[in-house]
Amino acid sequence: MKNSVGIIGGGAAGFFSAITCAENFPDCEITILEKSNNLLSKVRISGGGRCNVTNATFDTGELLKNYPRGYKELRSVFNTFNCKDTINWFESRNIKLKTEPDGRVFPETDKSDTIVQCLLDEAKKFGIKIITGYSVNSVVKNENGFIVNPQSKDLKYFDKILVAFGGHSVENYYEWIKNLGHKIIHPVPSLFTFKLTEPVFEGLEGISVPQVTAGIEKTKLKQSGPVLITHWGLSGPAILKLSAFGAIELNKLNYNFNLIINWVPEHNSEKLKDIFSRVKAKHLNNIISAKPYFELPVRLWKKLTELSGISEELKWNDISKSQLNKLSEILTNSIYAVNGKSPFKEEFVTAGGVSLKEVNFKTMESKICRGLYFAGEVLDIDAITGGYNFQSAWSTAYIAGKSIGNNNANRSS
Repeated sequence: MKNSVGIIGGGAAGFFSAITCAENFPDCEITILEKSNNLLSKVRISGGGRCNVTNATFDTGELLKNYPRGYKELRSVFNTFNCKDTINWFESRNIKLKTEPDGRVFPETDKSDTIVQCLLDEAKKFGIKIITGYSVNSVVKNENGFIVNPQSKDLKYFDKILVAFGGHSVENYYEWIKNLGHKIIHPVPSLFTFKLTEPVFEGLEGISVPQVTAGIEKTKLKQSGPVLITHWGLSGPAILKLSAFGAIELNKLNYNFNLIINWVPEHNSEKLKDIFSRVKAKHLNNIISAKPYFELPVRLWKKLTELSGISEELKWNDISKSQLNKLSEILTNSIYAVNGKSPFKEEFVTAGGVSLKEVNFKTMESKICRGLYFAGEVLDIDAITGGYNFQSAWSTAYIAGKSIGNNNANRSS
């Protein structure tokens, strides 16, 4: 008798677990249930439509630093299936990948459809059944397995179920999982940009600074990296990392807080005062706003000098001590009021989900409900941008797929 496996969610984790299960357990009858009519939707739009498959971070310790939540549990997961394994998996299926200078890995075609089609082809090859437009509203567990949507005419029966429907910002979406005994960590958005209360940088949209340090006032949250000035505020890797690692705290603050930026992170205010004193002595007749220092973009330098109370024509010879002190402070300790967030392109990610304490990461099976498995972002796991969220999806899905078809799987926690 075939072992029937129901996979809830037709995304990256759902397909990858289904294919892995089919490869390892040919006798399994596998069905993917997807609520929309659009399979692999997040794969299609990720990386601006190019699909950032993974990241070439091959050291597990370094890899784990990119996960604000789930890094402890993912250590054993990545020891089983890591970034190199993902690359090998796709390349063994004739998908050529390329690694960009920042470590992000994309298909050579620069088209997400290359990855989508690969997954669809593999599912078809193994005879995996796919049902779209099927919303799972409830699941009941009995001695024989699981009944999906028992109150509907289109109910489904499965011996085992894998939940891989991704992250959702509304906790009610997880209600039927809670009814099976699981705790849900309250979901909140992650990976977002900051809206500034005042249009401080109006006219500077598109300017980026290669290295700044950004922190949240009255917290320990701090990140370094590039920053991008946008129409509504600030974005870029430093801001996105800050939003990811601060997702829960910033949600509690209702996204109203003060952002502190050091535009020249290799210096502090006192050091800058000394530097500017020497600049003043050497370049008496130079106009301050005309020549930027510390390789800052010209227009940004002009704006920062303006915010320091320095007129457009003021020369170094005429700068007052208070103006010099203000410039040093603005460069190293600027404070900007934030009053909201915007999603980062299509890279929406959710912090929160199924409690990790209730999942056996050797098999991805529930410790609460036998025969129930999890993979991907439905778990309380999330990462910064760069292919890391996909990697945790591939890895947890691989382990789930290797386990779910085994009737004699190790159930130890």
